[in-house]
Amino acid sequence: MSNEFTSNKIGETAMPVPLSADSVTQPVLFIPHGAGPCFFMDWQPADTWDKMAAFLKSISSRLPQRPTAILMVSGHWQTPEFSVTAGRQPELIYDYFGFPKHTYQLTYPAPGAPVLADRISKLLTSAGLDNRQDISRGFDHGVFVPLKLMFPEADIPVVQLSLRNDLNPEAHLLAGRAIASLRKEGVLIVGSGMSFHNMRGYGDPRFTAPSEIFDEWLTQAVEAEPEARFAALSKWSRAPHALESHLLGAEEHLIPLMVAAGAAESDHGSKVYSQQVLSTQISAFQFG
Repeated sequence: MSNEFTSNKIGETAMPVPLSADSVTQPVLFIPHGAGPCFFMDWQPADTWDKMAAFLKSISSRLPQRPTAILMVSGHWQTPEFSVTAGRQPELIYDYFGFPKHTYQLTYPAPGAPVLADRISKLLTSAGLDNRQDISRGFDHGVFVPLKLMFPEADIPVVQLSLRNDLNPEAHLLAGRAIASLRKEGVLIVGSGMSFHNMRGYGDPRFTAPSEIFDEWLTQAVEAEPEARFAALSKWSRAPHALESHLLGAEEHLIPLMVAAGAAESDHGSKVYSQQVLSTQISAFQFG
């Protein structure tokens, strides 16, 4: 097995990833990351986010082994071309507003992995996808908030891949395909977003039924055979109640699912969590 991105020759800009010869293929996940720092503050009703938090906390126990590194694709970073964090110790970006003061003091000191970032960049380039490395970009809340629950020790190297500004679903499916080989080296690929993300719909019972119908379609698309899955997800906006669940032009919280589905390759997809939150249906999916 290649140790290209875990070489001991780490130089000034590389961070080693503890890849072992017996690494197994990791699954791919699409998870909900909630609302801002929702898991670290009081809500009314008090149990609003408890089930989602419990699901995120359970993820590490669902994996075949501890990841060698984590590649996060968050709905909160968009760039003209695919970009990947390449800093050794990325800072946190508190990109939420109006929350209690203590939520701007949350920490997650996971190391970056510049050599892995370079490998991701080369894989994307080989697939004909323009990209760049960003040594100054930190981790937004779509990364550090769920990771604080999933891997609270913050001792696994993390790299973040951006979405492309055009939010083209097929391009993101292809980006997932390009990086799929990393799974065989123990890298956990996680799409972080929300299966329903229409801010006007949260808390409004009129959106309950539409969100459930779209969720059922999304589940069927994820569980379809790979070619059918690719075709369905690339045309997601044609699904029933799709544009009530994700406003066209603001579907950034759904697009990380495309990267996850692309990285799944031929693996089966399934729903692994689902709950009604703020009157809307929210789900998570796993491939492999």
